[in-house]
Amino acid sequence: MNPAHTVIQICGGFKVVAEITGRDETRVRRWAYPKSRGGTDGLIPSDCQQKLMEAAYNGRFNLKPEHFFNPAAGSRPQSNAAPKPRAKQPRKSIIPPKVRA
Repeated sequence: MNPAHTVIQICGGFKVVAEITGRDETRVRRWAYPKSRGGTDGLIPSDCQQKLMEAAYNGRFNLKPEHFFNPAAGSRPQSNAAPKPRAKQPRKSIIPPKVRA
């Protein structure tokens, strides 16, 4: 399932999400469509994410920020190896040089 399907299901359906976000129900349905069909590939606009998270915060449903993102998009392969130390960079002075008159 893409993020839009997940969020819509948690929130109780297209109609509920449309009411909370102030969007038309057909627009909310398009969030789940692929871009080739005029959708957003499962991505929910950020202003709507904010409204849905506010409703969740107020106890309407159990929605979390990670529900808005595709799990594979932000995941990185886990490694047991320790991270490589970074080479030390010389510090730049934040004090401007003196100007001679």
